[in-house]
Amino acid sequence: MEVTYLPYALLAMGAYALVSPLMRVATTGPDAVPSDVAVVISNTLLIIMAIGVLWYTGQGFVAHLSSPNIVYVLAAGVFLGIGILALYRSLALGPVSVVTPIFAMFLVFSSVIGFLLLGEEFTTRKALGIVFAILAVYFVSGA
Repeated sequence: MEVTYLPYALLAMGAYALVSPLMRVATTGPDAVPSDVAVVISNTLLIIMAIGVLWYTGQGFVAHLSSPNIVYVLAAGVFLGIGILALYRSLALGPVSVVTPIFAMFLVFSSVIGFLLLGEEFTTRKALGIVFAILAVYFVSGA
């Protein structure tokens, strides 16, 4: 049986659904962990887990550093860092029910970038999905 991307996408959704509530609890209250410290701790764990996956799957690391596409990986890393730092800080300052839907709008913007810059198919159904996503964020965040 061929493994597809869907199980991984569902696992990512389920796991990511817990990040914001857990970070909100961790970064607020009398024993709050500063959001920048939470970034370092949680992402150190991410790096350890990723190294474990590389080791388990036998994937090389150093050989890929000379790939011409590494510049895109580095740029993605910069934007990931900015996004996570801002997300954790906003969770320390605001409610999960508002912060997370606004943060999740990255899905809409990523889709639009896929259509405009990567030549991915744009359909009426996808356009409606984007409109409904924007409306959902508006209603859920209480804006």
